[in-house]
Amino acid sequence: MKKILTLIFITILCIGNAQNSAHRFFYELSYRPNKDSMRYEKETMILDIDKHQSVYQSYELTVLDSLSNDIVSKSENGTMPDFSTVQDRKPISFSHRIFKKYPIQNVLYTDVVFNDDYSYLETPSITWTISNEKRKMGNYVVQKAETAYGGRQWTAWFTTDLPFQDGPYKFYGLPGLIIQIEDTEKNYSWELKGNRKINQIKNILLLEKFNKKNSNSGMRQLSKEKFEEKYNEYKKDPFAQIRQMASQLPSDMKLPDGSSVTDGMREADKRAKEMAKRNNNSIEIPHKN
Repeated sequence: MKKILTLIFITILCIGNAQNSAHRFFYELSYRPNKDSMRYEKETMILDIDKHQSVYQSYELTVLDSLSNDIVSKSENGTMPDFSTVQDRKPISFSHRIFKKYPIQNVLYTDVVFNDDYSYLETPSITWTISNEKRKMGNYVVQKAETAYGGRQWTAWFTTDLPFQDGPYKFYGLPGLIIQIEDTEKNYSWELKGNRKINQIKNILLLEKFNKKNSNSGMRQLSKEKFEEKYNEYKKDPFAQIRQMASQLPSDMKLPDGSSVTDGMREADKRAKEMAKRNNNSIEIPHKN
């Protein structure tokens, strides 16, 4: 009898763990950072799905989070963790995270502007026109669908072979998982490259925990319009907050290379503004008032 009860308990535990598991879908995002150039870049994005929600983000965000947690756990009590290895990694092109709770009624978009966490809720106006056109894409039979969103026209290919009515970025609402989607001018294109099971979805990253702990405001939720205003202000003057903090430093203070703080700030500010100008082709075309 005891063995039977033990077997039943283990079976229930295994079923529970299986129900709590999640699927991770890897998408290759090919995009043009600059609307005046035909140069393309690529980034691996992921869509984590369980029975309650999905989370879309750059794969590099999860890698950095894992490395940071490992560094913190290995640091001795009372000592400052050494994040130098993390800082030397390639900068993340996309820092936003997008949450969809099932059944999907809206999406939660979160991002970091300078050192502050912001979010907004949106109910995307996405109306699909589903075609009868089908074809084979990898291991899946896919069907064509089209929509307009964010100032662009999009063509998607979805499959009913996978029981998820979701997709990368903010896209959802088709009777299957989106395998590929791109805009008609090929500025942005997502294509599914693989998938695997993961134990669970991680909703809060280490950096978000740190910011929440060390900020009185935590994650600030704005309207989408206010968020876009805040983000545009940041792109116009990326070093505004740093400049304000640097103004409190002694005027004769030197950087490690011997140059003045003022000269260093001026050069860094110039590079940041040049980078913002080069990355002028956002996924959604901003509204013009």
